[in-house]
Amino acid sequence: MSVLIQPLITEKLTRLQEEHQQYAFEVHRAATKPDIKKAIETRYPEVKVARVNTMIVASKPKGRFTKGGFVDGRSRVWKKAIVTLKEGEIDFFSEI
Repeated sequence: MSVLIQPLITEKLTRLQEEHQQYAFEVHRAATKPDIKKAIETRYPEVKVARVNTMIVASKPKGRFTKGGFVDGRSRVWKKAIVTLKEGEIDFFSEI
């Protein structure tokens, strides 16, 4: 099981990176805070993690109108981790 799925990059999360040294990741739903800390420090050896906050992002109703009528469904449920660093910096754009 890969704990880290992908980094999250939005305007709000970019501001958190600059002001508070906090980075956001989409993580596996079964991952625990110690698992996430270990995965971050393994993948980015130049950083030290101070704190990990997690949240389950709830499903939302989605729908659209098509030729065949209204099609409805729901978005998926996923887990987000906000990681606060003691020292170091993560550069997501150099990995691409």
